[in-house]
Amino acid sequence: MTHLNNLDVELAQELGDFTEDTLDVVFTPKECRTLQPSLPEEGVELDPHVKDCIQTYIREWLIVNQKHQGSSEVCGFKKTGSRKDFHKTLQKQTFESETLEYSEPRAQAGPRHLNVLCDVSGKGPLTACDFNLRSLQPDQRLENLLQHVSAEDFEKQNEEARRTNRQAELFALYPSVDEEDAVEIRPVPECPKEHLGNRILVKLLTLKFEIEIEPLFASIALYDVKERKKISENFHCDLNSDQFKGFLRAHTPSVAPSSQAKSAVFSVTYPSSDIYLVVKIEKVLQQGEIGDCAEPYMVIKESDGGKSKDKIEKLKLQAESFCQRLGKYRMPFAWAPISLTSFFNVSTLDREVTDVESMVGRSLAGERRTLSQSRRLSERALSLEENGTGSNLKATTMTINSFFKQEGDRLSDEDLFKFLADYKRSSSLQRRVKSIPGLLRLEISMAPEVINCCLTPELLPVRPFSENRTRPHKEILEFPIREVYVPHTVYRNLLYVYPQRLNFTNKLASARNITIKIQFMCGEDPSNAMPVIFGKSSGPEFLQEVYTAVTYHNKSPDFYEEVKIKLPAKLTVNHHLLFTFYHISCQQKQGASIESLLGYSWLPILLNDRLQTGSYCLPVALEKLPPNYSMHSAEKVPLQNPPIKWAEGHKGVFNIEVQAVSSVHTQDNHLEKFFTLCHSLESQVTFPIRVLDQKISETTLEHELKLSIICLNSSRLEPLVLFLHLVLDKLFQLSVQPMVIAGQTANFSQFAFESVVAIANSLHNSKDLSKDQHGRNCLLASYVHYVFRLPEPQKDLPKSGGSTALPDPRYHTYGRTSAAAVSSKLLQARVMSSSNPDLTGTHCAADEEVKSIMSSKIADRSCNRMSYYGSGNNDVPSATGAPRPTSKKHFHEELALQMVVSTGMVRETVFKYSWFFFELLVKSMAQYVHNMDKQDNFRRTRFSDRFKDDITTIVNVVTSEIAALLVKSQKENEQAEKINISLAFFLYDLLSLMDRSFVFNLIKHYCNQLSAKLNNLSMLISMRLEFLRILCSHEHYLNLNLFFMSADTAPASPCPSISSQNSSSCSSFQDQKIASMFDLTPEYRQQHFLTGLLFTELAAALDAEGEGMGKVQRKAVSAIHSLLSSHDLDPRCGKPEVKVKIAALYLPLVGIILDALPQLYDFTAADARSGKNRTSGSDEEQDGPSTINQNMALATAGNHFNLKTNGTMLSSLPYKQYNMLNAETTRNLMICFLWIMKNADQSLIRRWIADLPSMQLNRILDLLFICVSCFEYKGKPSSDKVSTQVLQKSRDVKARLEEALLRGEGARGEMMRRRVTGNDRVPSLSENLRWKKEQTHWRQANEKLDKTKAELDQEALISGNLATEANLIILDMQENIIQASSALDCKDSLLGGVLRVLVNSLSCDQSTTYLTHCFATLRALIAKFGDLLFEEEVEQCADLCQRVLHHCSSSMDITRSQACATLYLLMRFSFGATSNFARVKMQVTMSLASLAGKAQDFNEEHLRKSLRTILAYAEEDKGMQATPFPTQVEELLSNLNSILYDTVKMREFQEDPEMLMDLMYRIAKSYQTSPDLRLTWLQNMAEKHTKKKCYTEAAMCLVHAAALVAEYLSMLEDHSYLPVGSVSFQNISSNVLEESAVSEDTLSPDEDGVCSGRYFTESGLVGLLEQAAELFSTGGLYETVNEVYKLVIPILEAHRDFRKLTSTHDKLQKAFDNIISKGHKRMFGTYFRVGFYGSKFGDLDEQEFVYKEPAITKLPEISHRLEGFYSQCFGAEFVEVIKDSAPVDKTKLDPNKAYIQITFVEPYFDEYEMKDRVTYFEKNFNLRRFMYTTPFTLEGRPRGELHEQYRRNTVLTTMHAFPYIKTRISVIQKEEFVLTPIEVAIEDMKKKTLQLAVAINQEPPDAKMLQMVLQGSVGATVNQGPLEVAQVFLAEIPADPKLYRHHNKLRLCFKEFIMRCGEAVEKNRRLITADQREYQQELKKNYYKLKENLRPMIERKIPDLYKPIFTIESQKRDSFHRSSFRKYETQLSQGS
Repeated sequence: MTHLNNLDVELAQELGDFTEDTLDVVFTPKECRTLQPSLPEEGVELDPHVKDCIQTYIREWLIVNQKHQGSSEVCGFKKTGSRKDFHKTLQKQTFESETLEYSEPRAQAGPRHLNVLCDVSGKGPLTACDFNLRSLQPDQRLENLLQHVSAEDFEKQNEEARRTNRQAELFALYPSVDEEDAVEIRPVPECPKEHLGNRILVKLLTLKFEIEIEPLFASIALYDVKERKKISENFHCDLNSDQFKGFLRAHTPSVAPSSQAKSAVFSVTYPSSDIYLVVKIEKVLQQGEIGDCAEPYMVIKESDGGKSKDKIEKLKLQAESFCQRLGKYRMPFAWAPISLTSFFNVSTLDREVTDVESMVGRSLAGERRTLSQSRRLSERALSLEENGTGSNLKATTMTINSFFKQEGDRLSDEDLFKFLADYKRSSSLQRRVKSIPGLLRLEISMAPEVINCCLTPELLPVRPFSENRTRPHKEILEFPIREVYVPHTVYRNLLYVYPQRLNFTNKLASARNITIKIQFMCGEDPSNAMPVIFGKSSGPEFLQEVYTAVTYHNKSPDFYEEVKIKLPAKLTVNHHLLFTFYHISCQQKQGASIESLLGYSWLPILLNDRLQTGSYCLPVALEKLPPNYSMHSAEKVPLQNPPIKWAEGHKGVFNIEVQAVSSVHTQDNHLEKFFTLCHSLESQVTFPIRVLDQKISETTLEHELKLSIICLNSSRLEPLVLFLHLVLDKLFQLSVQPMVIAGQTANFSQFAFESVVAIANSLHNSKDLSKDQHGRNCLLASYVHYVFRLPEPQKDLPKSGGSTALPDPRYHTYGRTSAAAVSSKLLQARVMSSSNPDLTGTHCAADEEVKSIMSSKIADRSCNRMSYYGSGNNDVPSATGAPRPTSKKHFHEELALQMVVSTGMVRETVFKYSWFFFELLVKSMAQYVHNMDKQDNFRRTRFSDRFKDDITTIVNVVTSEIAALLVKSQKENEQAEKINISLAFFLYDLLSLMDRSFVFNLIKHYCNQLSAKLNNLSMLISMRLEFLRILCSHEHYLNLNLFFMSADTAPASPCPSISSQNSSSCSSFQDQKIASMFDLTPEYRQQHFLTGLLFTELAAALDAEGEGMGKVQRKAVSAIHSLLSSHDLDPRCGKPEVKVKIAALYLPLVGIILDALPQLYDFTAADARSGKNRTSGSDEEQDGPSTINQNMALATAGNHFNLKTNGTMLSSLPYKQYNMLNAETTRNLMICFLWIMKNADQSLIRRWIADLPSMQLNRILDLLFICVSCFEYKGKPSSDKVSTQVLQKSRDVKARLEEALLRGEGARGEMMRRRVTGNDRVPSLSENLRWKKEQTHWRQANEKLDKTKAELDQEALISGNLATEANLIILDMQENIIQASSALDCKDSLLGGVLRVLVNSLSCDQSTTYLTHCFATLRALIAKFGDLLFEEEVEQCADLCQRVLHHCSSSMDITRSQACATLYLLMRFSFGATSNFARVKMQVTMSLASLAGKAQDFNEEHLRKSLRTILAYAEEDKGMQATPFPTQVEELLSNLNSILYDTVKMREFQEDPEMLMDLMYRIAKSYQTSPDLRLTWLQNMAEKHTKKKCYTEAAMCLVHAAALVAEYLSMLEDHSYLPVGSVSFQNISSNVLEESAVSEDTLSPDEDGVCSGRYFTESGLVGLLEQAAELFSTGGLYETVNEVYKLVIPILEAHRDFRKLTSTHDKLQKAFDNIISKGHKRMFGTYFRVGFYGSKFGDLDEQEFVYKEPAITKLPEISHRLEGFYSQCFGAEFVEVIKDSAPVDKTKLDPNKAYIQITFVEPYFDEYEMKDRVTYFEKNFNLRRFMYTTPFTLEGRPRGELHEQYRRNTVLTTMHAFPYIKTRISVIQKEEFVLTPIEVAIEDMKKKTLQLAVAINQEPPDAKMLQMVLQGSVGATVNQGPLEVAQVFLAEIPADPKLYRHHNKLRLCFKEFIMRCGEAVEKNRRLITADQREYQQELKKNYYKLKENLRPMIERKIPDLYKPIFTIESQKRDSFHRSSFRKYETQLSQGS
């Protein structure tokens, strides 16, 4: 580092120098819940095992921390104070879009006045100026606009203005990386702590019965009915009044405060709806059965008074005497169940079960579990919030009004569960169980997190504890129904004794009222009873004895007592439980004692030194017990002299259960044995020792210990987890501790290691244990993080083997001269990783031993290679020599060695769970360094070479393991990803401990090795990326990268002068150097190692193609994004000079991004695609799919293609299949680009730009173009991406969550705490909420709604600032490009590019801040390149005019004044360039027309004001007064003003779509002479239609536009492939001919500015037609699509555009496919005739229109719409819809009302037309005639009898054919036909017959349809129909001969009808199923009946009809005549 200059050295030190270590070893005291830690009683010499346990429970945590962790890594936002208040430092950016929102809803109330379209004459819009501009006040003008300043000065001023007030940290404004892409973090594991389930607080308030005569005692406990298990200990509570307590004074020597608790905290780990709270009530023992004692409670009521009062007094006295005599005995009385179902709300349970289980275990496979771990179990399913009962601490009060009497013979728990199960089913027990009325009130609530004044189950006070409170709360111990896998962290040693049943039936008569006295004895003397039994309520804390409740006169009683005992820490063989049985005499007999002894029984506590628990059936001794009885168990007492007298001949008669809850007794044989043997090694013991039931001598000790180590893993999972910390500590102790047993050195390290591996394996594999998101077992993770510490060396010397010389401690395992030699051999050995890694070498003796030891794991006394190889010079100890134990081994070396030499399954497991061993290594290394004070040493010498070799081997092996797994299946891939992450974290940690170059080498090996082994690119890159991302998140990343070594920064000349830019200097070395700074060169990779690697991966990812690359690309980009983000927000990188250096480090990224240009997501296209209403959308966005598409991005620079940096031609590019990046990845890449551009040295950037080929410059401009759209401000509601990225939830829940997290340890907790103290970035809400994955119930479905207004405002503020800052950086870049390249010749193409970007930025929603700067830059451009602008960049000019005009109508004064000034300058310079600004004039006029038609938020008042301001500029501009300029300006402005007039009109009809379209149609018509403007308006109409989903009409507008263009093109040039004007379009629509009005005289195409738009070209024509085809396709008119493409194809063929031809034919195929597949299912429009009557309608009065509505619109729908609309206009009371379709008589209408008549009409065709209109489409296209029918009678009623029913058919003809460019067309002709009743009958019968014919011939046949039609024709119910018609019209021959023909026609109709009916009946017979036979019979019967009835009428003919036609000659053969007659009839029937 010597050659760095001073500044750099300072910077490096500031960023944290190399020399210091970054790992800190801290001891943090363990958090203790209780005031004093739970410890065993004092003054006892404890067993080593108990000592160890307690030591483990109370010692401090040892944690290794990263010193600067979080400063650069996460987001050190210390600079601006708390990140929470960061937004307060931001300026509010004003966006016009938001100022409008507030002022918009104004004139909605009240009926609106309908603006009437007056004067339909062709008064052109140009004369409509009813408004004088000069009457307005102009806006404020910009002062120095008209002064002449040099371009350079102007640019300088602009730049200074832009530099002020900028946001320093760009990333502070940008949402942080999405959590899926976030760099993996190791969640800080949760701190091990005591397990608490869901906690409920139960308070007992009152207990009362109908009469109060004696003290009663309550106890409560929880029971789980389904599991049939008591799930909590008992809580005893005394709710008696002082008077009753006084009854018992004699029996209560003292009352401890802890026994007066009335509230208990229960804990439930597995909530379910089967949990009951059972209250049991006891009373003092008295004479009589329970039933007798309960009797008074059921019959007497205190309220009765009188007699009952005396009774109560009597009972009271009686009770008092019993209390005095029998006060210490109890009897059962009553009980009551309380269901907690409502409390454990079932809905919460479904969710909770999985969640809770995962906590305690049962993690759902593959789910990320961090959240559930960090959230303490305590407030799981319970919070009442979820039950909808309010705040989660609000209590529910429960009242119980009746109790069940206890049944003396059914007291056991078994019976209780039966009762509860019944109760659950029917919520009342069987009749047999009596109930006692009473009242118990209790209050249940969620236990708050902190409860003041609470006691643990051992009665230790919990913090906070106030001494002065009398009644504490008690925590009640839970007995969970399933295992809870949480290691012990507190000392707990409790024993629960449950006497269950005693059987004395055959015993002497005296045993009736039996009680048992229970004592815990430490000897056999009665005085040895220990006070360790927990007392009940209102008594002492601890008792020496306790009595069970008595069941009166029951010889074999059941007991339900629970005796809770505090076990002494040191148990001996003398400790036992003693049970004494008594008979209690309830009656007072003179001189008799109360108790008479019945017998004894006992249970020794220890058996073989192990705690006895479980169920026992004990015998009862009837006499005094012999001495030393307690040494034996009661069942196996040896014969005594005299013999003991047993009840029932020594059979078991007393059932009892004993359970322990202990954190010192393992209750597992394997663990027990292991601990015992370990302790026998550590302390002086006398051999043989006894373990369980075997004796172990000193010689077998080693073998046994090894066995027990191997068997550890066979122990049950629960005890293993409970004692996990101690087990692992012991194993690690064994692995480094050389043991001397019986004079031999024993070595356990391999066994210990393998056992650890096995334990790790079973913990990871257990389904019941939770894992974090990296699949790491949470128990192990927290063990390594908090508990693990280097094993302490044992102080005492070896037990035997004499004094030994300690060897030289240099190499702690090998005592060889040359470690290198050994290690190389080791390496050879490792390479052959056989199951027997023997070392080949000279030291045969030793090696042989090694071999034998390794292969046979028998306790061989020789020295083991892994731990000891003699010491000193080359003296290899012979196998026989007494080996000398080595000095202390180092744990990290031993661990690394064991990892290297492991084989087989062990090796596989080690690498599978390598994270655990890596973390162990790192933690032990950190402690080693800490202890050795090596922090000052050079890192190189800290660790032995052999250790480094081992690490290298480990890394290599793990890498190859990863590669091997990746080739396999998906599951293995996931495994590989996890190992990969672990390895990355390991190297990350090593960077903080070891020599960096060593670690870098490891990284290099890793990368090379993976590349060599993997051929799947995406997987390879993905792996390496994941790996590098983690390393790069190192807090000294910048220093590790030597960022201050960047190439000499370019000399600081502010801007290269033109002279220095001549050709010779261009190729100078300096410039090449600059260019190479932006490329990823080999030198760069060498110098900046990690960044180089990262960039290489990014470039590879972007360049690659194939499956799954998208994800990889996203990962690569977000890695760089998060890195830059962390630098940007790192307070250490705050200084600009530091940032310049950092940006220099990232310059190659710019080259990479430019190369990836074609892959970037195209935001402009996306906006158009999403149909987003871009109010300001430029033509480009509306007409083409997008402005920048792939080819365009490549071909922006005119015709030459872009060059890739390496200079190859890109002509092949469009064919390369790129992997397109998605929007988010592109955004992230863009923000990185902008950051570099913002922070890099600007002069360097300019010099770089100056040397770039124009190709590359165009790429940069394209990039900026995309950037603009990418960072467009999206307005408040969806404010940026933040809202979707951040997890939303309602506020209170979020608060609860945060609180849970703050409490939770774990990464989340850490982070939230950091957040509260404040250095977090707001948008990310909290780092990356990883748990977004689990759909936690806080996540609301609708994320946007539940943010507070403040939050939304804050988000909008931040994203507004982001949009402004991003756009300003883009603007800076453009200025750099303009300045750097102003000397070059490629100005023109560049200028176009720059303009495109500026125009794009103007079309986005921008803040006023940005607009001010943007317009300034534009004005500078106009001043600098004015002439070029109007010659070359016609298109850009058009867009520019439109954008600037749009801003002229802005409501913000500041924007408006800027826009006016710019527009004026534009005109002025264009005039200067050509002395005539026709082109600008045309562009501005068209722009305004297009704005007027499209923009919703377009405000004409503001625009008028702007026009006035421009006029003012023209008048004040002294330099131009002499020219015609001012007058031309005025002319233009008045023209614009008149267009505005139309717009105002349109605004008024905004609500009436038809009227609006009529108006637009008229405006378009008035521009018939100005094709450009007509085209603009047609497009406006198309857009409006598309918005209303009228796709066909929109398409028609475009067809008309295309016809217009075709007319113009055919005038210009005569190409055979072009359509010949509008005539060619007739097949599409007959209406198009209107466009042929463009004739030579109205327009000469050469005139400047006319028809110069982009559409008046062949490609413009194709574009319009293609869009029309798309719309037709959307609208379902597929046949028309074909017609449109018929015009397009010749043009494409002429252009040889085969690509487009391919897609065109593809689309045609789709269209034809649709025609075939959809057939008759297609829906076309529905048509209605609408007539308007009444003067209120103005122009519309008495007008009739045909409206086209969407298919299947019903009459009521359109009626409702129109009525609703006009009611709003005129008021509902004035509007009336005429219900019928009869002609309207104007005179009968109320002149003050508006009438609307709506009739459904159908398309009408003449007979001849039907021949051409065959298909369904043809019958619905090109329609001009419609018909509707009106029924009437001559009397004036609409309907009458058949013989008087007339019908009027009305045919309407419209002005144009449907579909047209609007949806209503006026009616121009009306014809009416009246049908007489008989004609009506003929029509109806024809219709019926036709229906039948259709139903018969339908393919495939439809039985249902056929039956429906048949039923309507012959069904019995309706045969009145046809029959009645026949009877009315055919019964008699009409009198009027004129009707003969009709009569005959009707007769023939009937003839055909009955024939069809016959066919139908026959067809139906073939179609029906068996079950319809009867129905068929019925139909047939009806058919014949009808036929019979009709026959006479059908067959009778009118002779007169045939007279005039021909005469019949008798001699002809009949058959002939018959046949000809038949012909005649058929002709008639056809003709009719």
